[in-house]
Amino acid sequence: MPAYRAPIQDIGFLLNNVFDADSLFSSMPGTVEVTTDLTSAIVEEAGKIAEGLLAPINQSGDQQSCQYNDGVVTTPDGFKEAYKAYAEGGWAGLTGEITYGGQGMPKTLSALIEEMSFAANSSFALFTILTTGATLTLSHHGSDELKLRYLPKMYEGIWTGTMCLTEPHAGTDLGMIKTRAVPNADGSYSLSGTKIFITAGEHDLAENIVHLVLAKLPDAPAGPRGISLFLVPKMLVDENSELTGERNGVRCGSIEHKMGIKASPTCVMNFDEATGYLVGELNNGLSHMFTMMNYERLSMGLQANGLADSAYQVAAAYAKDRVQGRAPSGPQQPEASADPLLVHPDVRRLLLTIRANILAGRSLSIFAAMQLDISRFHPDAAARTRADKLVSLLIPVQKAYCTDRGFDACVMAQQVLGGHGYVAEWGLEQNVRDARIAQIYEGANGVQALDLMGRKTVRANGELLALLSEEMDAFVASQAGVPAMQSYLVSLATCRKVLSDATLFVIDSAASNPEEIGAASYAYMELMGLTLYCFMWQRILAAALADKGGDNAEYLDGLVKVGEFFLARQVPRVHSLLAEIEAGSESLMAMAANQF
Repeated sequence: MPAYRAPIQDIGFLLNNVFDADSLFSSMPGTVEVTTDLTSAIVEEAGKIAEGLLAPINQSGDQQSCQYNDGVVTTPDGFKEAYKAYAEGGWAGLTGEITYGGQGMPKTLSALIEEMSFAANSSFALFTILTTGATLTLSHHGSDELKLRYLPKMYEGIWTGTMCLTEPHAGTDLGMIKTRAVPNADGSYSLSGTKIFITAGEHDLAENIVHLVLAKLPDAPAGPRGISLFLVPKMLVDENSELTGERNGVRCGSIEHKMGIKASPTCVMNFDEATGYLVGELNNGLSHMFTMMNYERLSMGLQANGLADSAYQVAAAYAKDRVQGRAPSGPQQPEASADPLLVHPDVRRLLLTIRANILAGRSLSIFAAMQLDISRFHPDAAARTRADKLVSLLIPVQKAYCTDRGFDACVMAQQVLGGHGYVAEWGLEQNVRDARIAQIYEGANGVQALDLMGRKTVRANGELLALLSEEMDAFVASQAGVPAMQSYLVSLATCRKVLSDATLFVIDSAASNPEEIGAASYAYMELMGLTLYCFMWQRILAAALADKGGDNAEYLDGLVKVGEFFLARQVPRVHSLLAEIEAGSESLMAMAANQF
């Protein structure tokens, strides 16, 4: 089985040639010191950690899994040592607030590091991203006292973080949660209730776990408007950020036995009058938690893209080495008994589809992460507001479309290996199992599609889509004088026309029949995802053509060929997606419940 190799060349090309990250970072006071040399050094070091520290314990971690014994969760062999090295390397505080010991790096950089970590070891990566999301939320919404008490230790990796949303009866519909927070005389709260599916809710990697918990006060308004956010530590902490030695009233009741990500404990957490502290304003907890959710949803797309990349590396190496059958045009290795799998058009279809979607997905993730950075660091308020709006449109698509294509890629890579892909030796069956969850957690993909179609498109009356169109218009204008790009731009124009037609159709249809929104939502998400992937490929092609005479001629020529495959073989699907949307809701809603 080939060892995982971090995609350093791809990352460098996308950051520097496609997105010109240096220009963006140098234009914002908070990132002006984030130079090309610095990002390259950090990415290369993160790649070494992914390759040398995380990948070697990936399969063994899956086979050993986390173990639960009377409230205690033990991680697989090697995880504690790997986490200690990760924390001591300063990676936990990479994007953290400088005031409290973080390094203040942009999300664009950490997103690429996350993708490599997920590719090498998805279970391990989950421990780290939950802490990053928790610190981000606390940084944005916590009081100065809470930030001073908790952030430094979390940035050091000495303490980790979680988010506790879901309950046995309340998943997507969080307005139904029953966890209660009762005010105490000292300003703290006593929380009681049960949360499920809590990633890294209990483990042996850190001395404390800081839970961010959604709960309601006894007199809170009904539904989501009554939800507040609380910080609940596993171990109580004094005013000097030292552990008191007293265990808080929160325990792990069990861990789930799962299809994948087995080395990441998915916990049932029981809160029994646990001491908690309000984060932000009362009854505004759901809004505060979405600070974390936007980042975590971006991470899910990165998880699937990373797993697709590691699966592709195995499948491509196998296809070049494994000999089976002869090429349709005649023997390519007449001296051998057969030709490599790579001579067969259908094997190439699988590999090119994977490669094309990995590059587009990575590019879309960078594009979305840059908007998050603009919304955080840009000195101009109007630019921050615009970026926030773009983020609200991009994140549901990036989360859903990247995870769908990432899972597909893992299955396709498995298919390249045939029976060898189905057995554990090659690791691809683990990739399939690990990638599947990315389509489900942090908001199932159907919910992301409904959010995109309903709130972000119909209710916004296309306003957010207009902002994306401005981005595309600016790019097309920049390519007006490049003859080699003109034939490629036709594909983008096609995607945009079809997306516009679909948007107008649903907005018009929903005015008289609200079921049209849900009926169109998934196909519309896929249509927008395919359009965004096409936009990303236009940018990649433009950069590759502009630099084609350089030292990386073979690499750039390969990029152009993958891009041409994508435009020729993937873009035409926009027409079938439009037909699906225009079919309307009638056939979906025709059957009575008892006919299912």
